[in-house]
Amino acid sequence: MISIHNEPQPTDLGDVRVANRAVVLRHVRLHAPCSRADIAARTGLNKATVSSLVAELITQRLVRETGLTENRVGRPATMLVLDGEPYAALGLQIGADELVAVAIDLGGNRLLTWRRAFATTTVSPTETLRALTALTRRAIGRVTATGRTVQGLTVGVPGLVDPAGAVPLATALGWRDVPVAAELRAALRDPGFAVGVDSVANLAALAEQRHGAYAGITDLVHLTGGLTVGAGIVAAGRLLRGGRGFAGEIGHLPIDPAGPPCACGARGCLTALVGLPAVVRRLLPDAEADGPVVDYLPELARIVALARHDDPTVLSGLAETGRQLGRGVAVLTDLLNPEAVVVGDHFAALAPWLLPAARSELAARAHVPGAGGCRLEASTLDAAAALGGATAALATVEAGRLPVR
Repeated sequence: MISIHNEPQPTDLGDVRVANRAVVLRHVRLHAPCSRADIAARTGLNKATVSSLVAELITQRLVRETGLTENRVGRPATMLVLDGEPYAALGLQIGADELVAVAIDLGGNRLLTWRRAFATTTVSPTETLRALTALTRRAIGRVTATGRTVQGLTVGVPGLVDPAGAVPLATALGWRDVPVAAELRAALRDPGFAVGVDSVANLAALAEQRHGAYAGITDLVHLTGGLTVGAGIVAAGRLLRGGRGFAGEIGHLPIDPAGPPCACGARGCLTALVGLPAVVRRLLPDAEADGPVVDYLPELARIVALARHDDPTVLSGLAETGRQLGRGVAVLTDLLNPEAVVVGDHFAALAPWLLPAARSELAARAHVPGAGGCRLEASTLDAAAALGGATAALATVEAGRLPVR
């Protein structure tokens, strides 16, 4: 499990109980169905403490009993699984051409996945947040209509996010100094639950580590695609944030100083070489004949269709894009030695044609032998950043704090 923020160490009996509650919840999540005796044996908590905590968690509808099992040594035991049905959390994602909302319950089951077409780059941050608020209200209404209580929401933004939930810079959106968390909280009229903001790369990495094909591994990187490229980094089981929360800005790593200009003002950045706008310009030179592209989804669908029909120009362009991507991944593997680098968004959609060249380039350029054992794969998750946002919004409950009823 990723720790989203550093939890304070227990200082009194109340804090100890919160910490122990988190231990029990985590064990049930990872090992259900399990018995009270299993929890005590595996966690080191004494049986009386486990029984008291489980009784509290059952009362709070965080855990439920599923009946007896006799497939064990000794007396039959009552087995436990996560409940959490009365609770939900929301994740929201701001993209270049869409807004996404995902709701999940405590067990990670999706309650809804909504997408709204929205040309974020053509409007002001205020207009984007107004549309995001409307989508959020609809999602809250849908979730609460089922009898669930929303425990929190987290918004993913393709840019830098500070600890206060403000966005000092999102080059892809043209944003500077936008107080996203404060404005959304005010627009929702202080909804009674936490409103958080994080980078889409961090939230996608959280979703990957919890729900993806590499769930549970302790060292991985998720590379987001779209208008920009970001890296969500999990190191030793924790999100790597850096001193001010700005780690992972690989999109502006200079790969080719003589390459095309980037929106940040430099040349040859990874985003300028392999970001979705760069791929569209390289493979579909007619795409901007009628003006700048606003909605990239149709263009991405065209590229996929052409690749499936073995269009030689498109296949050659995708191979070159894959090589540039592999150069960026090689830097990551030398710096971080992850077990896996998982690519999402347009990289995942184009993975059959990008990844062979990217893997070859990674193997050739990584300094460590065999790229340090790193696997380069496509994400299998839909709306990973929004899913990660909803997962992050449940962090307080998973840390042992009792949910809002």
